[in-house]
Amino acid sequence: MTLAVQIETKLREALAPSVLEVINESHMHGTASSDSHYKLVIVSAEFDGQRLLQRHRRVNKLLAAELAGELHALALHLYSPTEWQQLQQVPESPVCRGGSQQP
Repeated sequence: MTLAVQIETKLREALAPSVLEVINESHMHGTASSDSHYKLVIVSAEFDGQRLLQRHRRVNKLLAAELAGELHALALHLYSPTEWQQLQQVPESPVCRGGSQQP
């Protein structure tokens, strides 16, 4: 099972999201790993009434094993259904200047 599938499976089981995007952005970070940087877009009723920090902690806890392994970074975009209905898009990821990429 690939890392993306592991992430998706855990998040679907725990959060029952109406929207779930698991986007591998490793290619943008100049690392040797092709499975180290991910952007997650999650819309779940589980986030209703939760502050952003609570949402981030929940997702980080769900993915603790992956973060202890090859997964290096997560860009988290976590929304309640009401927030998503108003927004319906997430910001573009910035261009990474770390790793082996040149300034």
